[in-house]
Amino acid sequence: MLNIIFMGTPDFAEESLKSLIEAEHKILAVVTNPDKPQGRGMKLVASPVKQYALEEKIPIYQPEKVRNNPEFIEEIKKLNPDVICVVAYGKILPQELLDIPRLGCINVHGSLLPQYRGAAPIQWAVLNGDKTTGITTMYMNAGMDTGDMILKQEVDIGEEETTGELWNRLSKIGGTLLVKTLKQIEEGTAPRKPQGENFSIAPMLKKEMAQIDWENQTVKQIHNLVRGLNPIMGSYTFLEGKKLKFWKVKPLTNSEFLQVYVEMQEYDYKLDEIISGTVLLADEKQGLYIKAKEGILQILEIQGENAKRMKVTEFLRGTRIMAGTVLG
Repeated sequence: MLNIIFMGTPDFAEESLKSLIEAEHKILAVVTNPDKPQGRGMKLVASPVKQYALEEKIPIYQPEKVRNNPEFIEEIKKLNPDVICVVAYGKILPQELLDIPRLGCINVHGSLLPQYRGAAPIQWAVLNGDKTTGITTMYMNAGMDTGDMILKQEVDIGEEETTGELWNRLSKIGGTLLVKTLKQIEEGTAPRKPQGENFSIAPMLKKEMAQIDWENQTVKQIHNLVRGLNPIMGSYTFLEGKKLKFWKVKPLTNSEFLQVYVEMQEYDYKLDEIISGTVLLADEKQGLYIKAKEGILQILEIQGENAKRMKVTEFLRGTRIMAGTVLG
């Protein structure tokens, strides 16, 4: 059993904290980000890690910053942890903090390092249409996800899997792999492998990237955009000046679309001439189909401006969209 300080913030990190407790490690304290205002009332809301720590009666620290914060560093030194476990904490730790635990600081990262170092590895794996990803545990250093690797576990990404679904799967794998990693560290059998220079970066997501670019993005790229931004912010386009969010879509070939819209089969040669973003079919029974670059986009879940998310058939019962309308 190790004496551990746990640093983390979102539900992804909460799963690792649960795994440590279930493995009967002693959690000396939890360090998480300060409560943030949320919702229309801007009420302060605690992070998932804090909420779980409160349930478990674990001491909690919420420093605004960890760099140039000597009081916080001294508090951690007094706790004298064997190891500090860091999972999606959200800040790069200074060397003086990394040097405190005798067994080092261990990080759980949501990719197969050295690919996708940075803030959004799970999201970018989906956005880029990757077939596989995974979890890496590593010894931390002062860089951004540059430390020596310990253990890895690879997983396949489903063709329709969203960031949210993959996030939930990887969070549980991360907790299991962290416990396995600590066992090997405690036994002195943990490997230590430098990452090398063949790396890629997964930067924070920006709101601007959520708008669909009908002119330049292919149907597969739009499909990956929708999956990758679900449930974070959703991808969107505009219908007659009003924002329209897509939450679930399916890419189709021209021939697959023509099996649905039989009446258009005699005009199949004209499909490739239609401007991307053009509504081909909008019917409450058959659904919503939009011309895209290199294929057709079938919309399955949608959200109108100032409305709730719903199935497209339900949406079309209350909103009429004319075939030939160009989205932008």
